[in-house]
Amino acid sequence: MPLIFISAGIILLFLLITIYKINAFLSLLITSFAVGLLNRMEPTVILQSITSGIGSTMGSLALIILFGAMLGKLLEQSGAAYQITTKLVDLFGLGKIQLAIMITGFLVGLPMIYNAGFLVLIPLIYALASSTKLPLIYLGLPMCAALSVTHGFLPPHPAPTSIAFIFHADPNLTLLYGLGIAIPSILVAGPLLSRFYTKWELTPPKELYVAREFTRAELPSLRASLFTALSPIILMLSGAIIQLAIPADNQYINLLKFISDPSIALFIAVFLGIYLLGIRQKKKMTDLMKSISASTAAISMILFIIAGGGAFKQVLTDSGTAEYIKQIVGGLSISPLILTWCVATLIRFAIGSATVSCITAAGLTLPLIEGTGISRELMVIATGAGSLMFSHFNDTGFWMFKEYFNTTIKQTFMVWTVMETVIGIMGLIGVLIVSHLI
Repeated sequence: MPLIFISAGIILLFLLITIYKINAFLSLLITSFAVGLLNRMEPTVILQSITSGIGSTMGSLALIILFGAMLGKLLEQSGAAYQITTKLVDLFGLGKIQLAIMITGFLVGLPMIYNAGFLVLIPLIYALASSTKLPLIYLGLPMCAALSVTHGFLPPHPAPTSIAFIFHADPNLTLLYGLGIAIPSILVAGPLLSRFYTKWELTPPKELYVAREFTRAELPSLRASLFTALSPIILMLSGAIIQLAIPADNQYINLLKFISDPSIALFIAVFLGIYLLGIRQKKKMTDLMKSISASTAAISMILFIIAGGGAFKQVLTDSGTAEYIKQIVGGLSISPLILTWCVATLIRFAIGSATVSCITAAGLTLPLIEGTGISRELMVIATGAGSLMFSHFNDTGFWMFKEYFNTTIKQTFMVWTVMETVIGIMGLIGVLIVSHLI
């Protein structure tokens, strides 16, 4: 019966979000109550599970998501993202322009949610397409692939970071493994895949192409821009590498572990950005704080959706559904890595939201890894990879791509949906390879 109840819950979640257009956070809360009642939980117990799930999820994630949004806004409004893009294009030249765009998308995508990173970079793609006369898809697909991979695979991005806490995985080690899987995934889904669409003659929609121009005096230096964007990644990777290489417990190692924590690393990066991209550029502190306030308001719903996913996960745990699934699936020979990827893929296809898909899948498959020896970090990446699969009408990314690249519905399926599916498959392949090696 619990499997029937959870299936009914997922169908209800799908109907609420896609048919009745109810906000994903409210839909998750309604579904959590429904699944709890079906499992004969008392209403007060369901409420306790929901509040507990929200509290435990937000307690570990709120600072990471907020600091990431602040850093992303500083990179956008200071012109640092623009500076990184233009300098990399100058450095690599037209022959390697896709590599420059990939690197930019990767750097911008790490602290920013996908939609924000897309909106920051799409005017630059338009400008490059206009000046170089290269096809729009040829330039845009590497950017989209890089943003999507960071969204699905890599902390400190909100979705992978949130499921890292659900699986009790080390975010720094997840980032280290994720980088090795992300690079080939971006190369295949970006530059390689774009070769199939070079004959498409697409032009930016006139009503959407509003490029922002920066004067040379407004732009921060390339060194300051790169250092600010990369500082949290440098700190987190340093912590992961040192932890693997030097397990000894001493005050210096403990200090590095502290500053490599995703919350602290992003906190440090925000203040670096305030100084290097703001104060040193003669910007007023009041203006900088307004930008930061706007950034936190923009991601408030992301926070609530993740909180709703945490509530749903807790109800599944407290109702005994998760333990029942563990017992049923425990007799199967399928790897938990493949199973969590499949579950995330199915929920993504039904619901559309990658964030909701990976959090829900993580809550369902968490009990399966107890005592298996499976890497919790790889479970995070496998779940994130599955949550990117089969994007279609119910995904906002699908419609953003269609509108900004001026494609037909058929073309959007041929490019965007294929790209997301390639990333999801490459992610699973990479996870299985790394799992075999470690």
